[in-house]
Amino acid sequence: MAAVVSRGRGRRTINEINMVPFIDVMLVLLIIFMVTAPLIAPSMIDLPSVGKAASQPDQVIQIVIGKDEALQLKIKDNTSSISLQAITSAVKQAQAGVPNTAVVISADKAVKYEAVVRVMDTLQRAGIVRVGLSVQLAP
Repeated sequence: MAAVVSRGRGRRTINEINMVPFIDVMLVLLIIFMVTAPLIAPSMIDLPSVGKAASQPDQVIQIVIGKDEALQLKIKDNTSSISLQAITSAVKQAQAGVPNTAVVISADKAVKYEAVVRVMDTLQRAGIVRVGLSVQLAP
């Protein structure tokens, strides 16, 4: 509500905001934060690291997605081209007899992320549980 000032003959309203209460509140908050900040104990966060895996896989199956979204399947030193429809049966066949097998998807940086997700989704729908993405750091 605007204050009314009477000067001389007429009454007119003051169109300015009184800043004193605002400054008082801000100074009180500043003092509260300055007092409580040293009392807050810094917490430690345990970040996951690469070497904390429960066990290393016995076999690693690598699926490489090329620039033209062509798929290649690498098992040990053998590399073969494969289609998206045949990838699940090939991976399950390679996993047969080896209980602790991991599947790693590697893709060229020019490949759309949609192609990578499509391959990962196809593998997970087929019941393959250890599916990961390969990350290579630039030198």
